[in-house]
Amino acid sequence: MNTAIADALFRRGLAREHGFEPLAVEGTLPPMLEGTLYRNGPAVFELFGRRYLHPFEGDGAITAVRFAGGRVAGACRITATAGLCEERAAGKMRHGWSAPPWRRVLNAARGRQKNTANTNVLLWQRRMFALMEGGRPVEIDPESLTTIGERDLGGVVGAMFSAHPHRVAARRATYNFGTAYGRTSRLHLYELPDAGPARRLGSVPLAAPVMLHDFAVSARHAIFFVSPVRIDVPRALTGLGTFQSIFRWEPQHGSEIIAVPLDAPRDVVRFTVPAFHQFHLANAFEDGDTIVVDYCRYPDFASFAAVNSVDGAGADALAQARLCRARLDLRARTFTSAPLADVACDFPQVGPGHEGARHRFVWATDHDLGGVARIDTERGDVDRHRVGASEAVTEVVLAGPDGEFALTLGHDAARDRAFLAIYRSAQISDGPTARCWFAHHVPITFHGAWGAGSS
Repeated sequence: MNTAIADALFRRGLAREHGFEPLAVEGTLPPMLEGTLYRNGPAVFELFGRRYLHPFEGDGAITAVRFAGGRVAGACRITATAGLCEERAAGKMRHGWSAPPWRRVLNAARGRQKNTANTNVLLWQRRMFALMEGGRPVEIDPESLTTIGERDLGGVVGAMFSAHPHRVAARRATYNFGTAYGRTSRLHLYELPDAGPARRLGSVPLAAPVMLHDFAVSARHAIFFVSPVRIDVPRALTGLGTFQSIFRWEPQHGSEIIAVPLDAPRDVVRFTVPAFHQFHLANAFEDGDTIVVDYCRYPDFASFAAVNSVDGAGADALAQARLCRARLDLRARTFTSAPLADVACDFPQVGPGHEGARHRFVWATDHDLGGVARIDTERGDVDRHRVGASEAVTEVVLAGPDGEFALTLGHDAARDRAFLAIYRSAQISDGPTARCWFAHHVPITFHGAWGAGSS
């Protein structure tokens, strides 16, 4: 990734907020594509002349692309969380690791933390929420993209709600978790049924305060790979040091495998294996007496620092990511893992309706954001497309009937504009059938969701 692309994605904020406006189209729009793609990522990287120290601190914005009646329109709006509104009203930065040290200590004493809502989107029961790891879901109007406010889903959600919910079609429910740090840190598991109220399934004590970003759900289990990334709680609570400094890689502890039966959440199975790291898991499914989990594996935590590098210093760490398949035997408490293909990638996805079930294909983004790929998990074949040297793309979201189309939001440094690329999901190497262009650049979007219909 060249410096111009990295700067536009990870350091330059959204220049203009707007509602839905027509996008310029190159190529041909698929006539059967009807619905809206919602994407989320940090879009405010400084306040009042003071820069955030890490892109992950950035305040979130929702970018949406809507297809209706053979036309396409795009919208971008910064999520006006309570913390950001407070700072704007005060005319100064008051939260996060970029705030003055005395303010960070005061926030810790008052138990105040800013919810940046900058990582993912949850669509549930015709409502939309912006998500981040360290706070509750923030409700967003799916039509105007205006911010409604933080929600606890009927008093169910605690202080934290992960940015990686997973819907299992066979169970007609979406699952998520939240971590709670204290004398004994705990993992809380939530179920959001397609109809009816959200509920907490149970909680699992953690061996230490750890960083836990994603998980996978099969038809019967929630699966957590808990890598040995320990959080320095005193430093996190006081806000001292930098955002990056609160995380420690301690491989001597190994990675803990935790399997929680969805119908009997007290019957947890857990065991430890040699250390590895992962950010994102693609899927899990039951295979006889074993559970299969596909995930992107790193040997260590070096890739975290690479996200904040614009000079290519972290390229080697990111290039070590591989889509792997793990097999878990819960009775024998064994774990085996092997690469599915020799391609460096992350942000893995399976087709709609396949989460929790056996699948053949995984779609992923190249480690340098320079292309997208469809990986055949049975044969190891890779169907891949690399974008131009001045371009970068983000996570693939499958859309349309049976996931026929693969959508990715990208940036072209040569034009300094964002685009949505539309691929046939089964023919990635053919390149996009159409590109839909914004009139401006859009900062990095990490994750998103497809909503069929008008919203």
